[in-house]
Amino acid sequence: MRYISWLGWTSILGVLSLLPVLADDGTESRGHALLIIDSQYGNPYDDVRAALLPTLAERGHVEGENLRVSLHVAGNDIAQGEQILREALVDEAYDVVLVGGTVATIAARNVLQDDPRRPVVFCAPTDPVGIGVVDALDRPPSGHFTGVSYPVPPKARLRFIRQLMPEARTLGLIYADMPQSHSYNAWLHELLAEDPEFADLQILFRPVPLVTGEEGDRQMAAAAIPLIKELDSLVDAFIKPNDQLGTRRALSEVVQAHASKPLIGLVRDDVMEGWGATAVVYPSHQSIGRQCGEMVAALLAGKPIASLPPSWPRQFGYAVDLSLTQRFGIRVPISILQLAGDDVVR
Repeated sequence: MRYISWLGWTSILGVLSLLPVLADDGTESRGHALLIIDSQYGNPYDDVRAALLPTLAERGHVEGENLRVSLHVAGNDIAQGEQILREALVDEAYDVVLVGGTVATIAARNVLQDDPRRPVVFCAPTDPVGIGVVDALDRPPSGHFTGVSYPVPPKARLRFIRQLMPEARTLGLIYADMPQSHSYNAWLHELLAEDPEFADLQILFRPVPLVTGEEGDRQMAAAAIPLIKELDSLVDAFIKPNDQLGTRRALSEVVQAHASKPLIGLVRDDVMEGWGATAVVYPSHQSIGRQCGEMVAALLAGKPIASLPPSWPRQFGYAVDLSLTQRFGIRVPISILQLAGDDVVR
């Protein structure tokens, strides 16, 4: 079994974290074991873990002391995630399985849906209801899956765009052909068709083929360049998709390089790390990590999973690049600047 210690611990500490824990009387105590399978390296998963593990420690579950953590990454490939799960669960006993993102959550559904022996906590999938692991958010789960979804609700995101750019009528959305995009785009289609608040708004959707692996987002962003050029004269702004293409840097960079219209980002780094987005309302990765950590800690303490309803992220953030808003002639409302606080690039 592959074991990856969190945040690059030395090999010595990695070995020590696998050793049995001794109880006060000197007898061996297994402690608890947590299996983590993330869809991909990088964010949002690194940020989520950076909040999740300290939350567990605050509640008495300390990695390397009384908690063994095994981290695996599925390379954005459902089949690979399924294989990791099967191999890991044959070799080791885990108290809780935690899956990060849509791909890993689907893999857990495929392998563990009919195996209620281990509770599964999902962190940051786009649509856990749509992929069939829970019946609804904010209601007790009927099965052995619970967790925290990822996105800012689509209605809130469109309202943010409307507040920032009240004259915008057409948006361009280039997305990866993958399950989380299909769910999110379906929500957007439903809003545009049924909500009179957005009756004057249209979104031009364009897919790029899914490329798995750690460099897949760069290859998909390169494939998006002709679509960016096609849409540039037709739209008032571009918006990032709610998928792996959206959470990473490459698409922001190619939109900035090949479009004359602003980009509304998906994650904080789109603005604050200079990736190229003009503004963003984003889910707090730290909030997702804390919420998932609280759920895992409760399960390790013996609480039934039925007492832990799946939920949306509790907190959202805002970020604005004023140099780009000035370039595009956008007058940022004071209310958005107040919400952004220190997340303003000047």
